[in-house]
Amino acid sequence: MFNGWLTERSNRQRLAALSPRLRRLAFAWCGDEHLADDLTQETLAKALSSLHTLKRDNALEGWAFAILANCFRDHCRRSRATDPFEEHADDSQLSSDDQITQQQNVLRVQQAIARLSPPQREVLLLVDLESCSYAEVADILGIPVGTVMSRLSRARQTLKQFLQPVKRTQTTNRPFMERIK
Repeated sequence: MFNGWLTERSNRQRLAALSPRLRRLAFAWCGDEHLADDLTQETLAKALSSLHTLKRDNALEGWAFAILANCFRDHCRRSRATDPFEEHADDSQLSSDDQITQQQNVLRVQQAIARLSPPQREVLLLVDLESCSYAEVADILGIPVGTVMSRLSRARQTLKQFLQPVKRTQTTNRPFMERIK
C-alpha cells in the first residue's frame, strides 16, 4: 500500500511536470491560448481522476498525450472550427527588416499548418514538435504505425505545396519598370 501511494504521488508530479508540453501541443493543435489552457486543464483533470488505471508508469507521457488528443477531438467535434494560432518568438536580436521577414514566414507556416486536416496536423505536430516516435504517436492516437507514417508523409507533402512560392504570370509584355513622365 505504501509503495502504491509513492508511485501515485510520483506520477502526479510527473504529470504536473508534463503540463507545459501538453499546453504547447494543445496550442499548436488549436491555435488559441485560452482553448489550449482549457484543453490542458481538461487533460490533467481526466488524467488525475483516472491515474489509478495507468498500468505502466513509464507509459505516463504517451497516456497523457492520448488523453489530450481525445480532448482536442471532442472539442473539434463540438465546434467544427479551428482558428489560426500565434507565435511568440523573441525577435529582439533581429533587425526590423529581418523581424518582418521572420514574422511573414512564421505566419505563412502557421497558415499552412492550420490548413492541414486535424488528423494530419496531430501527427505532424506530435512527431515534429514533440519529437515522439512513430510508435508513440500510434499509441497516443490509437492508430496503426503505417497510418502515422502515411499521414505524416501527406502532411509534409501538403505543407511543401502550401509553402511553395506563388508563380506570377505576366499578363502584358510591358517591361517591369517603366518611366513615368
